Amino acid sequence: MKLVKGISDRLPPAGVLRLGRPSDIWFKPALSVIVAVGPPNLALLTLGRLDLAMYTMAGSLCALYAHNRPYAARARTLAWVVLGMLGGLAIALAVASLTSDAVVLVTVGAVLAAIQKALCDATRIGPPGNVVLTFVSSAALFTPQTLDGIPGHLAPAAAAAAWAWLVGMAPGLLRPHGPERRATAGALNAAAAYVETNGTDGTGGSGSAVRAARQALRTAGRPSATRAALERLVDRAEVALAAPADADPALLRTWARQVRGNRPVPDVDDLTGLAGIGTEPASPPGPLWLRLGPLAPLAVRTALGCALAGYASLALGIGRPYWALVTAASLYQANLTLTWGRGVQRVVGNLLGVLLFAALVPLAHTGEVALVLCCLALNFGAEALIARNYWLGSVCVTPMALLVTEFAGFQEPGRLITERVVDTLVGALVGLAAAVAVPDRRWQRVVRAEQTAPRTLAATGRSRAPYPDQRTGSDTTEGVRP
Repeated sequence: MKLVKGISDRLPPAGVLRLGRPSDIWFKPALSVIVAVGPPNLALLTLGRLDLAMYTMAGSLCALYAHNRPYAARARTLAWVVLGMLGGLAIALAVASLTSDAVVLVTVGAVLAAIQKALCDATRIGPPGNVVLTFVSSAALFTPQTLDGIPGHLAPAAAAAAWAWLVGMAPGLLRPHGPERRATAGALNAAAAYVETNGTDGTGGSGSAVRAARQALRTAGRPSATRAALERLVDRAEVALAAPADADPALLRTWARQVRGNRPVPDVDDLTGLAGIGTEPASPPGPLWLRLGPLAPLAVRTALGCALAGYASLALGIGRPYWALVTAASLYQANLTLTWGRGVQRVVGNLLGVLLFAALVPLAHTGEVALVLCCLALNFGAEALIARNYWLGSVCVTPMALLVTEFAGFQEPGRLITERVVDTLVGALVGLAAAVAVPDRRWQRVVRAEQTAPRTLAATGRSRAPYPDQRTGSDTTEGVRP
């Protein structure tokens, strides 16, 4: 009984499936993915080459990244995502053209997954993190290839990725300071909520919101009057966290409302001598190899879990072991509790997703136009729902991933459903076992430190926690795709 109680305390089932509030910008990634995916797929449909849709989808999915980053930072981030996507795809296609040994392919897929996980976490790339990259490279490994056919497959992926970069940057033409404004409004609202609790809030959300706003303003490019005005408002939010008794939450919320949109930013006095009391000057990130060092346990865990999941799927005779591999790769979070929660969400979402796939198959099989439109609708649904809870987004992601396999030709639905269910269960069980076998205590200490940030700020007037990147989810390691 003590063992059961200990496990239930460590891996609590309550709340894992609870729906949260939608993101303030839930519609932005949802619309972006439609604009990024739609034209390339419709072009292929017109040309009668839907068999290439897997490759254009790989490039189009780059549009999922960096929606909360200022446009100067977003341009760089999306460029790196495009390079990472194309690099992983090229390696996978080359390996697939050189060998058909399933064990070798799974091993390469696991190594790629570990590299992608470590690099995404070290660079704090943000959601959807490594999972989309791993899905693309793993699926490509199990797609028959020839060396002379690789350029013809990389070209549509690169073209779609370039289009996705343009889609991601296009909103900046209308609202060049949109991300910084949203981050500042979030900091002001979080500070107001903290003040309303009389400084007793210990969740860490208020301090994280202020640091996120600081990070957004630091990466916003060249100085401007708008940026300076936003910085003064963030100063006010930070002072409110340090001295909640002296702050007016109603005024903070009024400023937050005024910051949104394209209206003039409220002009508040410069807090000379007090600005930035809760922050330290931003230090440049260390060399990449130094940032990768602490992530070694996470990389080992990812490689081990993905490899074992793929091998187990092969042992069961499943035709698409990369589904088990990707399931394992999607689980790994900062600690075992979060990993367990992600596993539950993944399994529930995938099981419901295959039921949705079964319902959609008769419609999708009426023709190629219906197939493309179903995939577009599921892409929109996945991005619109993922912020509420990972499992809810997975309900749309799963049938979308299954339909993508049919671009080259319709397949028997029963077999696809069976393979997806088995691979999901195998990947989740083996992935969780790897998380238990390779713990990451360093990340656990980081999470505990961030949870105490508001109390530290109120007590000392300083915030020494690292500045987080902008994010759409609650965790930068959070993956939202197959």
